[in-house]
Amino acid sequence: MKSKSLNRFEVAMARLLLLIVIPTCAALSAQAPARFVGTISSINGSMITVKTDAGESKQVEVPASAVIKRLAPGQRDLTAAETIRLTDLATGDRVLVKLDPNATGATPQALQLVAMKQTDIAQKQQQERDEWQRNGVGGLVKSVDAASGVVLVTTGAGPTAKAVTVHISKTTVLKRYAPNSVRFADAQPAPLDAVQKGDQFQVLGQKNADGSQIAATEVVSGSFRNISGVVSSIDTGASTLTVKDLATKKNVTVHITADAEMRRLPDMMAKMIAARLKGGPPAGGGAMMPARSQGGTAASAQAGTGQSSGMGAGQARRSSGGLGQILDRAPAVKLDDIKKGEAVMLVSTEGATDVTAIKLLVGVEPLLQSPDASRDLLANWSMGSGGGEEGTQ
Repeated sequence: MKSKSLNRFEVAMARLLLLIVIPTCAALSAQAPARFVGTISSINGSMITVKTDAGESKQVEVPASAVIKRLAPGQRDLTAAETIRLTDLATGDRVLVKLDPNATGATPQALQLVAMKQTDIAQKQQQERDEWQRNGVGGLVKSVDAASGVVLVTTGAGPTAKAVTVHISKTTVLKRYAPNSVRFADAQPAPLDAVQKGDQFQVLGQKNADGSQIAATEVVSGSFRNISGVVSSIDTGASTLTVKDLATKKNVTVHITADAEMRRLPDMMAKMIAARLKGGPPAGGGAMMPARSQGGTAASAQAGTGQSSGMGAGQARRSSGGLGQILDRAPAVKLDDIKKGEAVMLVSTEGATDVTAIKLLVGVEPLLQSPDASRDLLANWSMGSGGGEEGTQ
């Protein structure tokens, strides 16, 4: 009898605890401030619209009581962040928005904004680009000795190609590209033994006097497929090309996504590059024009030197090597601009008969006369590296 009474008492207590705990948990959950990260797309008085990283558009009211902090790219400690006003913000700025859980209006109100100015991000990216230009090396892996931390890389193309010995230490930051991306932001930490012969390899570090050795501070690598061939068919509805690979003599279906970078080489430029790859003077005589960097200043190397170095822009790399930079500056094209029978060169995801294009170059008929050198050129052009994709965490 006593046992039954205890059981009833325990059941009653359990029910009472549920009645207390469930509402309490719900209340705590409701009080936890919601937060999201994105880019300011518009500002209208005290109202801002933010396009979140998830692709949503959120409108938020920023009352006078909201705390707004300006965080420098790479900075993590809010205690050292500068307090700014709403009028200091601009479209294009990155923000972390913490919503006020006690706000009762129809429009969400911000409790705190942590902002990263677009101008600060651009300045940081330019600094990183300059650093990679001065101290970066990129190319194809010829050999890897993971035990000793030594990687041999061939950089450049044609007669200007040279071998660089990369020394990896315990402090070297090692990352590897996602299989379908050359965006540095998509790269993930990976051990050195993940690197294979033939991989694309980008390294930042301290070079020796002649550039034949480099002590790496940061590395990003990846396995991609380089294809040279002729377009045998085009399906604009399915956003695909069928390319007959000159190396395998087999057709490859190439998927073209919105992220694919496609460019066309002008005929004269293609002939000049082809002459360089063969080791002769540029077609038509004369030196090639100096390539220019993204900011419009003259690059440190003359176009056609074949040297390659990385840049941090959080996107497929703007190669600082002369030839690679020329490819980056070639006119962009769309799938509709490509014709059946044209020669193409592309960097794609790995796959035997079905791949996704990462970068694609049209107007390359003269380049295919030197397929090996052209392959190395395309490999250097395809790399993406460096930081520069600063976001507010």
